[in-house]
Amino acid sequence: MRFLCISDIHGHAAALDAVIKEADSLGWDQLVACGDLCFPGPAPLAVWKTLLGHRALCVQGVGDRALAQIDPNKLSATTEVERNRIERLRQVQHELGEIIVTRIGQLPTVATLPIESGHTLLAVHGSPLDPSESFSVEMSDDELIALLGDEPGDIIVCGGSHVPFDRSVADVRIVNVGSVGEAPGGGYANFTIVTTSALGINVAQHVVPLE
Repeated sequence: MRFLCISDIHGHAAALDAVIKEADSLGWDQLVACGDLCFPGPAPLAVWKTLLGHRALCVQGVGDRALAQIDPNKLSATTEVERNRIERLRQVQHELGEIIVTRIGQLPTVATLPIESGHTLLAVHGSPLDPSESFSVEMSDDELIALLGDEPGDIIVCGGSHVPFDRSVADVRIVNVGSVGEAPGGGYANFTIVTTSALGINVAQHVVPLE
């Protein structure tokens, strides 16, 4: 199996399309999206339709939970930035509609997949211990281990921090797939292809320049 692993699309449909186009040239079998799918970017509905059309396995991120649970009418803002954020939350909820917002709210926070080698792949937005707390590239091994939880699987595919990396700690491989829609500095998107077989696991991380 070849898993196309992405995260943190944040409603940027054009970036998602560019990633899928590049990944298509490499070949893949299953799309895995590690949360923060539709908010706050310009095309949340297009992102959702693309994920649905490709039968993506999606897990819930922090932004997804906020989108489903927070009523913008109950929020108050003290700055212009906060006012704009609240208004964008209202707009995205309206564009997606109640049914899709409810479905996003029902996404699992963790998904576990058995793979051919007998290993287990775990998809999560943040970390197994806390889906809202992300692994990040600057963390020490001890800090990473502290977020593994009790049953982390053999390979963890995650997002949240927007910066891709691939590290192994305590016999667990942590693969942060970066961000499709909000990569630091902008102008590019990240994706990772995880290839599994009876012989083991191969991870290839990719960068797609965006126009």
